[in-house]
Amino acid sequence: MAKINLSVVAVGLTLLLLAETWAQNPRKRLAPPKPPKAQCCDELRSLKVQVANLTSLLEELSRKQETDLMNVVRQIMELDQQNRQQEARVTEAESKYSEINNRVEIMQLQTLQSAPQTSSDATYDCAALYSKSYKISGEYKLPKDDFLGTPELSVFCDMETNGGGWTLIQRRKVGLTSFNRDWKQYKSGFGSIRGDFWLGNDNIFRLTRQPSTLRIELEDWEGRTRYAEYGFFTVGNELNSYKLFLANYSGNAGDSLRYHNNTNFSTNNKDNDKCVDDCASLRKGGYWYNCCTDSNLNGVFYRYGEHTKNSDGITWYGWHGSNYSLKKVEMKVRPMGFQP
Repeated sequence: MAKINLSVVAVGLTLLLLAETWAQNPRKRLAPPKPPKAQCCDELRSLKVQVANLTSLLEELSRKQETDLMNVVRQIMELDQQNRQQEARVTEAESKYSEINNRVEIMQLQTLQSAPQTSSDATYDCAALYSKSYKISGEYKLPKDDFLGTPELSVFCDMETNGGGWTLIQRRKVGLTSFNRDWKQYKSGFGSIRGDFWLGNDNIFRLTRQPSTLRIELEDWEGRTRYAEYGFFTVGNELNSYKLFLANYSGNAGDSLRYHNNTNFSTNNKDNDKCVDDCASLRKGGYWYNCCTDSNLNGVFYRYGEHTKNSDGITWYGWHGSNYSLKKVEMKVRPMGFQP
């Protein structure tokens, strides 16, 4: 009986110890699963969609900006071209308007001179007109020259510069007339007497049968002016290829025509220069070319002096060198003995 009681007591103690151990170290329970993050994922997807839309919008705006920029550049180029064309038209219109006013006054003066002339008072140039009190600058008609067999000639007279009496033989100011002409055209002359023109080598020969003075007036694209004057100037006849003779330079433009002294006239179809090269073809004008130029007053008219690739512009080396094309040039003559 005592043994049974002890066994019971032992079992009870064992159960008691197990209960205490389980109480101190209970078995871990599994945590319940977390709720799904559905709301968070929806917000993320929404943000991604917004970013994609903004990226697409930026790309579209960038393409539109490039297109707009190209359109603006194209419009600026078109406006610049239109402005240059309009500038040429305005210059020509101003010239014509001024000449019309002058011609009206000149015609009024010429009607007063109706008496027949003798050989002693024949009118050969603007200096002779000046001596007869025709002192308004503009277009005049010179009578025919019976000695040379030439018809009457329309000329432009400068009756103001340095005492007046100048007959213009060349003018460049508008740029609409090409000076890359052949021998026949330079012989007879071309262009508009109120715009750009060459009076004609035969006519220049006629004007300079008596020793004459040549005045060259230059203007650049910044509005600055210079001049060169040669106290002696004459041109030979066609048989002598209109050979140039000049001397006695004065002025502030530089003596850039002296290099062309004692040279024959050349054109694109008649090479009379002193060079192996065909200077008239290279410089694209008719002129007294040597080998080839220190001046090229009958060259190509380039706007704003731009012709850095070639030396074929309207150049005067003594002022702006060989790669600057002048805006305006006038060549004019009068007798050496002229007195205002």
